[in-house]
Amino acid sequence: MKISVITIVYNAKDTIKRCIESVIGQDYDNIEYIIIDGGSTDGSLQIINQYKSHIKVLVSEPDRGIYDAMNKGIRLATGEIAGMLNADDFFADQHVMSAVASAFLSSNAGVVYGNLDYINSAGKIIRRWKSHNCGKNSFNRGFMPPHPTFYCKRALFEKYGFYSLEYGSAADYELMARFVHKWQVSSFYLNMIMVKMQVGGVSNANLINRVKAWTFDLKAMRENDVFLPVLAVVLKPIRKIFQFL
Repeated sequence: MKISVITIVYNAKDTIKRCIESVIGQDYDNIEYIIIDGGSTDGSLQIINQYKSHIKVLVSEPDRGIYDAMNKGIRLATGEIAGMLNADDFFADQHVMSAVASAFLSSNAGVVYGNLDYINSAGKIIRRWKSHNCGKNSFNRGFMPPHPTFYCKRALFEKYGFYSLEYGSAADYELMARFVHKWQVSSFYLNMIMVKMQVGGVSNANLINRVKAWTFDLKAMRENDVFLPVLAVVLKPIRKIFQFL
């Protein structure tokens, strides 16, 4: 089973080496590694080029944002399974892709996801996102899988669509809600820390961006048949409180 891992990069010279090495250090040997660079000018490309022998596809050109870049990567992928590992993120250990492959093979699920640790620039864990099994009504209660751990059968993008650029920073939530909630694609919860993610996301940068993100969340919920979306959009951030405990 080939897994396409897609890394989106733009001026990430301080973290891209760590990200790449976590991919090429996996003990699973059927990984197709794709890097989509948005035209970095800070030296990121020079670092990436040091690992060219491990990269199947490298594209460096301007894009319309992170989700446009993700769509580029997916369209270039040839793996049966596809997932994202952004430049600020890295796999928690060398066994993650082996565990993902085993989960797909044993469950026949269309989607596999797991747990996520948020870290600061010093590498200290500041928040733990421990997920859980997704039931039929989980999205109605504000649930979402951690997107950096979200792997799915690539054919789902052809069947149900790619990341939509109409939802701003909530495009990842919208796609997961579309696949798992609206179209009821079967999912498997892999109870392990899959990814460590360095803090500093755009949607959380300030209050204005947070309000914009809630607006996009609400739009995504309405579009994908989430019951009582106003309640769900309130519950979604409340669930995060437990990640700090």
